[in-house]
Amino acid sequence: MAFLAELKRRNVIRMAGLYLVGAWLITQVAATLLPVFEAPGWVMKTIVGILAVGFIPAMVFAWVFELTPEGLKRDAEVPTEQSIAPQTARKMERMIIVLFAIALAFFGFDKFVLAPKREAAAVIAASAKVKAQTLAEIKTSVSEKSIAVLPFVNMSADKDNEYFSDGISEEILNALTKIDDLKVAGRTSSFFFKGKNENLTKIGETLGVAHVLEGSVRKQGDKLRITAQLIRVSDGFHLWSDTFDGTDVDVFALQEKVARKVADELKVAMNLGAEQRLVNAGTKNPEAYALYLKATEIFNQRDGTRMREAVSMLEQATTLDPNYARAYSRLATLSWLLPVFTNSDPARSQEQVRTYAQRAIALDPQLAEPWAAMAMSSGTRAGAGMIQAREEFEKALQLDPDDVTTNFWYGLTLARWGYQRAGVERMEHALAVDPMVPNVMRWRGVMYLRYGDLDGAEQYLKRAQATGLSLAGRELAEIVARRGDIVSARRMWKEGSQVLLTQLDGDSRPGFSDAVATGLFGGNADDRERAVAAIEDFLATEPKNIAGVTPMWLAQLGHGARAMEVERFYVKTDNSDFLAYLFSPAGKSLRQLPEFPGYLKAKGFPMLWDKVGPPDICRKIDKGDYVCE
Repeated sequence: MAFLAELKRRNVIRMAGLYLVGAWLITQVAATLLPVFEAPGWVMKTIVGILAVGFIPAMVFAWVFELTPEGLKRDAEVPTEQSIAPQTARKMERMIIVLFAIALAFFGFDKFVLAPKREAAAVIAASAKVKAQTLAEIKTSVSEKSIAVLPFVNMSADKDNEYFSDGISEEILNALTKIDDLKVAGRTSSFFFKGKNENLTKIGETLGVAHVLEGSVRKQGDKLRITAQLIRVSDGFHLWSDTFDGTDVDVFALQEKVARKVADELKVAMNLGAEQRLVNAGTKNPEAYALYLKATEIFNQRDGTRMREAVSMLEQATTLDPNYARAYSRLATLSWLLPVFTNSDPARSQEQVRTYAQRAIALDPQLAEPWAAMAMSSGTRAGAGMIQAREEFEKALQLDPDDVTTNFWYGLTLARWGYQRAGVERMEHALAVDPMVPNVMRWRGVMYLRYGDLDGAEQYLKRAQATGLSLAGRELAEIVARRGDIVSARRMWKEGSQVLLTQLDGDSRPGFSDAVATGLFGGNADDRERAVAAIEDFLATEPKNIAGVTPMWLAQLGHGARAMEVERFYVKTDNSDFLAYLFSPAGKSLRQLPEFPGYLKAKGFPMLWDKVGPPDICRKIDKGDYVCE
């Protein structure tokens, strides 16, 4: 006690507080300013090192010396009655308060003003870097018989006709993919450059093609003008350009003319007779076709707020043309997606998936999309449903081995069933066909993340985010949290989860998102329980369906058994997040729970595995049960 009292008398404790607060403030200011001046990393390390080393000498100095009106003197030389240590103590306390206030003010300014600006700049820089990496990676040996079809510019007075110009571009692109000798850049990769005003030669080099087709569409009333030009990437030379005039009724013939002219200019063998068409819109009704294009625009953008509107458009299209197979096919796909983006009844949606898909197949047996939609619907059912889904996916791939959506959905489904290596191969095939599909890039990043490869995950997730897929911020938050930035992780997670939080009615639940974010990232035991309570409050409302990520949150919050129960009884559509987590290294603790074997049986996994073999991490034991490492 005497020693402590002496420390107080000599103001050593106050000096320690003053030193530490001052040192913290110095490091925070340095951390903010040094990057501005592009200072090398050793500068910051040196500052921290000097401050750390200086602490002990500062304490020794405070012990040995005392400040007097005559200046510094050794403490032993100052008589007690002449000591002004109490006055010095009060000054030091005021200095500590002032420094602490400055530190708090700087902390608030940095958190709410500087940090968002730094992060915005970092996102822009990262996006630019990621785009550059993406573009470099997809460059391959360029064949002269290769082309990218850019979205045609809408030159109509009515800007709402943009769906029409995009649809014409996509039809021409689809037509050119039918030519065996011609390599065509994927739709998403080509449309990535929409509105970016990039140099055409640069775009061609980026997509690894020797030619670029661009054009414009002008629609006025029923009058239609399509202008197209074919450009050689190597020197920017215009090989061909032409203008095609007609009416709405002629739209299919005009697209056919453009596609055949491009094929002729590139000297590719079409293996088609004059009577066979490259462009097959699936209908001769221009109004039905226009409705299909509008609905397809909503589908491509995954605009959840307009999914029901897209369904209504397609239903009108099938009324106008009851034999419009592609409209029925797209209706099947949208019916599958409705419960994912809206509060539609999953059971009703699944019935509609099969009804629409079977109608589409009856009208056009060569369509792959309806088989993939049925497979996604079948895959949500236990046991026999999974086996049926596998057969339907295989049928879709037989019809179109390079269909991006089929490959992605099958890859995701395989990952959900435990066949994660095979699932990743399907995802990578989809990216090989069309490297810029946002959700495929995101899921490839998710798979890296679940296997602990943060760098690999970050690369793909930032690519997805750079295309505008905000959902990727959810997994990027996990990466940021693992690297120690909890504050940013919570904010990024809430931004990336906004669509899902809305589906969970989180907006009307005060504190819901904050509670879950705090529990998931850096929270203590009480924080995690508050997050679980918030989720349970939502489940107590007995919702018809919930987002498949909800049980994964419960698992990450330490409630694995409850997570499996929630997934089994509440998740009726897309359970990809939880099951991909469950069968990855990240889900090992769940697979060790006593409830896991019963969950496997209830979900019907043994029936599937008996039929096609066990997945990557599971093996069959003597009793016929499966053990998953």
